[in-house]
Amino acid sequence: MTDFLTALALVLVIEGLFLAVFPRRLRQIVEMLAEISPDSLRIGGVAAAALGVFLVWLLRG
Repeated sequence: MTDFLTALALVLVIEGLFLAVFPRRLRQIVEMLAEISPDSLRIGGVAAAALGVFLVWLLRG
């Protein structure tokens, strides 16, 4: 459970840094995401999650 909470905290740190350093660019990215179809976003999300699971398995396995 500690590893999970640490990972969540690191996500918040990374997102916070991007918001602090690149606020305009992040807004542009969000606007571009609004133009992408939900199915494409879903496929990208599943692919990113699968890659993340694979990397955790590789690093922790």
